[in-house]
Amino acid sequence: MNRIIKAAIFLSVLLGFTLVPDPGRTQGLYFPPVNPAAAWDTISPSSMAWCTEKIAPLYDFLEQENTKGFLVLRDGKIALEKYFGTFTRDSLWYWASAGKTVTSFLVGKAQEEGYLSIADASSKFLGAGWTSCTPAQEGRITIRHQLTMTSGLDDGVPDNHCTLDTCLDFLASPGTRWAYHNAPYTLLEKVLVNSTGQPVNTYTQAKLEARTGMTGFWFTIGYDNVFFSMARSMARFGLLMQNRGVWAGDTLLHDSTYLHQSVNTSQPLNNSYGYLWWLNGKSSYMVPGSQVVIPGMYAPHAPADMFAGLGKNGQIVTISPSKGVVIVRMGNLPGSPGSDFPGLFCDQIWQKLNEVMCNSNGLPETDLQAVNLQIYPDPAQQTFTVGLPQQLFNLAISDPAGRLLLERNRVYGKIDIDSRNFPQGFYIVSVTNEKKMVFNRKLYILKSP
Repeated sequence: MNRIIKAAIFLSVLLGFTLVPDPGRTQGLYFPPVNPAAAWDTISPSSMAWCTEKIAPLYDFLEQENTKGFLVLRDGKIALEKYFGTFTRDSLWYWASAGKTVTSFLVGKAQEEGYLSIADASSKFLGAGWTSCTPAQEGRITIRHQLTMTSGLDDGVPDNHCTLDTCLDFLASPGTRWAYHNAPYTLLEKVLVNSTGQPVNTYTQAKLEARTGMTGFWFTIGYDNVFFSMARSMARFGLLMQNRGVWAGDTLLHDSTYLHQSVNTSQPLNNSYGYLWWLNGKSSYMVPGSQVVIPGMYAPHAPADMFAGLGKNGQIVTISPSKGVVIVRMGNLPGSPGSDFPGLFCDQIWQKLNEVMCNSNGLPETDLQAVNLQIYPDPAQQTFTVGLPQQLFNLAISDPAGRLLLERNRVYGKIDIDSRNFPQGFYIVSVTNEKKMVFNRKLYILKSP
């Protein structure tokens, strides 16, 4: 495979976009101007061959579920944007626990700038006695434990949002128990403030907002630090994370290792949790307030590479690099079951949006027929076939994290792949045709029981 083609495949997997000959999409990601008052480019659903007749039922569903603001970006451009009731594009709303993802980004930035290491003991910045644990117990809690919800502090106290030392009791050794505990997370703000010497809003503005056009602020409500912004600012943050910390060529966070770790399984207890991000496509997940490990994905209708910020009452930013999609939902408690973990609601949104994105590859049907890319069977078991009849093509297979697992060059017509050594799960199949255009498809490999 020549260097140009190899670079194209590498970038398409790493950055999460698909290079296709669709005139309605750019070669890569579009980024709106940093000035939030400037126009943000749009892309019409019809130009992507989406099923436009399904948009009204999607909006009806969202309105029924007490939604205030809804946005869908496709490769950075606004594909869908809808506000309900008196809520407008300029209305402010809270992110709730979806804002934890902003904290995750800021901690990574502070580490990159040398203010802290996530391996540091939390007491280095919170002071001795920030919990009611013994000094030895407290000293073993690190910033990483706060990021991964594995502090070992008791989340079963009367108010697990309480950040007073009297509310922070030892229950298990750090790293041995996953529990969605708000107080240790909230104290990450104090870690940021004490390590950087800057108020959290000042640091957020300098390291994130000024460079992306986001507008928003942290506000203390009770014990919690809550981020407020407009819906488009949440979408900007989602787009930044879709592009792995790079905004229109401006790298906000160079630490690719931290970024990779933040949106991948961070501990062996809850496979679906990173550094304050919820992860799809895993073999199991846990939910707040429970120690039960639930088999399967929390959002089975969403792509396997989807990761999300999920907040109380259905505050959602959800990102799929393979689809080139960012979805934002703001609003009140959905009419269907809701909690601090609106995973079910997130899945319902993806299910409805899939009906709109009936041509999920973003190609007009005529182009799909012309490409004639074949991948079968799906799901695969022992083998699967990739075909591009009567054409030469290059093939690359990667996992949802972007790790390249297999390459085959100058294949003519079709190739059979032995998948017996692939673990069960989703994979991204990238094919480069003779015109040097890259096409990505998702394939699920199923193992026999």
